Amino acid sequence: MMEKLDADPSLLGIMAIENTIAGALLQNHELLRRSSLTIVGEHKMRISHVLAALPGQKLEDLVEVNSHPMALMQCEQYLRRHPGLKMIEAFDTAGSACNIARNNIRGHAAVCGRYAAELYGLEILEAGIETNKRNFTRFLLLADPLVAPEFKPRADELDKASIVFTLPHSQGALSKVLTILSFYEINLSKIQSMPIIGREWEYRFYVDLTFTSYARYVQAIDAVRPLISDFKTLGEYRQCKNEY
Repeated sequence: MMEKLDADPSLLGIMAIENTIAGALLQNHELLRRSSLTIVGEHKMRISHVLAALPGQKLEDLVEVNSHPMALMQCEQYLRRHPGLKMIEAFDTAGSACNIARNNIRGHAAVCGRYAAELYGLEILEAGIETNKRNFTRFLLLADPLVAPEFKPRADELDKASIVFTLPHSQGALSKVLTILSFYEINLSKIQSMPIIGREWEYRFYVDLTFTSYARYVQAIDAVRPLISDFKTLGEYRQCKNEY
């Protein structure tokens, strides 16, 4: 996806970033940091998975189930009840359904969404197989910086930002940053750390901030900049508050 967006700045992208069951998609954090794209919005979606196979197949005929690793993790309890199904990770959920349908692969099933199963003509053997029915995924809406202003809310409508930075390996470094953000009444809705390869015991922090005043947010960032390095704003946008 990133390559297509880089090649055509007029396109918008959507990327899953975290799930209420499986947690953060760490590889997507890194993809976003390395890209030139910016976040212009977010969307939270209720996720429901089905087990789908070629028409005429029955559960007892299946030997393998294919899907994205996050989807397999979200359906772990169901799949454990069927130990005869070998779990094989694939690039994505819909792609697994497409591969089974187009290549007429019998004995294989896909964990995917209902729409994907119906789109590729697969038969749904069981629906709602996710472990937790309160299963939501948060997606980020991405755009090239040149076209981002067309989709980005006005400054007075912004109430969320995603940033990334590194800290020196010194006592109290993170605590100082958090104290400053608290002083400016900036809330941390998420903080995710990842080790920096080749720099022992140093970490990169991915942080989501929410705020009621954009001006206060800007002041807070200016205040913490002397304490951090490798700082990058991944996006400033309006938070999605609806889950359905």
